[in-house]
Amino acid sequence: MDLPAIVIEDRFVRLEPFTDALRNEVRDALNCDPDAWQGMVGSAYGEQFEVWWVSAMSAMARGSRIAWAVRQADVVVGTTSLYEIRPEHRRCELGSTFYRPEVRGGTLNPACKRLALGHAFDHGAVRVEIVTDALNPRSQAAIRKLGARDEGVLRKHKITWTGRVRDTAQFAILDEDWPEVRDRLDARLAPFV
Repeated sequence: MDLPAIVIEDRFVRLEPFTDALRNEVRDALNCDPDAWQGMVGSAYGEQFEVWWVSAMSAMARGSRIAWAVRQADVVVGTTSLYEIRPEHRRCELGSTFYRPEVRGGTLNPACKRLALGHAFDHGAVRVEIVTDALNPRSQAAIRKLGARDEGVLRKHKITWTGRVRDTAQFAILDEDWPEVRDRLDARLAPFV
């Protein structure tokens, strides 16, 4: 598995790998909805942005993460990532996703997931994991809607930036699942062509 950090796009969205030139646009996109950041492992809201940005850029330099700025209609509206990239196991995680409230829903998330998952599987992944807070039923429902398989709850799995010990609901899509998941995403996007 070799996952290049490249621009990927379709008619709905453009995913651009983080560069220093994107820093301010990403900051502006993420500096909203403080309540949404409360359940996340890390925060990029307000004063937390710099630590979050440096961590993302460091992981990209190590090759363990591809962090993308999500651009829609020429405006950066959020971020998503492939991270915990483990070429020796041909696996990674999809997440660290945040969208501005006004663009949530519609085509944005399915288009981003279609691009990122396609990128992973097209470059040799056999497993893509998606994890979320066990206390977030809305996120879990969205992950199930993708067609990801529920693999259970990892107890006391992560500690959030607020210090809360978090249980994590874990899901995965395997390479043999990808054709069905891809078709489901394409069907969700088809009415918007």
